[in-house]
Amino acid sequence: MQSTPNLDQFIPEELTRIAYQGFQESKKAFGFLHKQISDRLTNTIVPEQATKSKPLSPEVFEKLQVRLKSLEEKDWQDAQNGVYPSSLLFDNPWSDFFRYYPELCLDMVKIWDRLQKKEFQKFDNAIDRTGYPDYYLQNFHYQTDGYLSDMSANLYDLQVEILFNGAADAMRRRILAPLKQGLQAFASLPPQQIKVLDIACGTGRTLRMIRGTLPQVALFGTDLSPAYLRKANQVLSEIPGELPQLLQTNAESLPYQDNYFHGLTSVFLFHELPASARQAVINEAFRVLQPGGVLAICDSIQATDSPDFQEMMNNFPSIFHEPYYRHYTTDSLEERLRQAGFINLQVENHFVSKYWTAYKPVV
Repeated sequence: MQSTPNLDQFIPEELTRIAYQGFQESKKAFGFLHKQISDRLTNTIVPEQATKSKPLSPEVFEKLQVRLKSLEEKDWQDAQNGVYPSSLLFDNPWSDFFRYYPELCLDMVKIWDRLQKKEFQKFDNAIDRTGYPDYYLQNFHYQTDGYLSDMSANLYDLQVEILFNGAADAMRRRILAPLKQGLQAFASLPPQQIKVLDIACGTGRTLRMIRGTLPQVALFGTDLSPAYLRKANQVLSEIPGELPQLLQTNAESLPYQDNYFHGLTSVFLFHELPASARQAVINEAFRVLQPGGVLAICDSIQATDSPDFQEMMNNFPSIFHEPYYRHYTTDSLEERLRQAGFINLQVENHFVSKYWTAYKPVV
């Protein structure tokens, strides 16, 4: 059920590597050009925003570039080692990017207006906001309608790729190796019986990567946003034979039986949750995971991981509306995972992201 054939069968390794490097450079160039345009317009129209953050020092910038290259090398090596097919390295929604880039630029006008008026919880009147937790009703990243409109869902992947200098997908893919390894505990089961849930699946990018890595497992996704679930359904339906099992729900109260899933993933969720919600989501993950099952989390680096990047982390919630990020950077997800009952914790860092792998004990 993979969306594209495995390039390893047809193209020599060295040519694939050159193509991958060129592909990554093209995404960086795209992001650099956008940043130049965005910075000039922002400094002209809302110059006070420019004073909220200082430019990175040459030393910090160089360290970031080294870490970015290391991430790309790890991405390449995982594909070469068979963790996932090389086709995933090139699976980028370019048609969406070019289709929606003009809308992204036009949306900047609305962003500037919210910045000047300090309106961080503004939504279109047509959007139904009932039933959502208060912490969710935010214009995260200052984006129009937060996570509750189709326009937001269409722009999200493009925005994130620009933010992370073309590295967003490479960072997402770092959860695939620990997930695949963790599911080996259930190798005696038919693959179709192995169930994997992506919590806060958003536009479905992570689920699409899991499908490319594990072509036969049963995939599930949950999210609070009906608009993002519609986008995820579109993204996953592009895969021949894929029938997305997507559900709108709050991850603090998952509507699944105890011990239902063999594997769980969550990407870029916890920094957008208040502390109590972080613990509630982790507790629910523990409940719905089978004994011996694996949880793989990807999120932002934290203060103790990279002291050199502390100023950058301090700037982030000022430049982008991220009301829970500061607390997240000093929060111990390791302790929260242990409190819920998880064991065998493993922690890694790649570029500007952090990863936790944890297991539910076998009774």
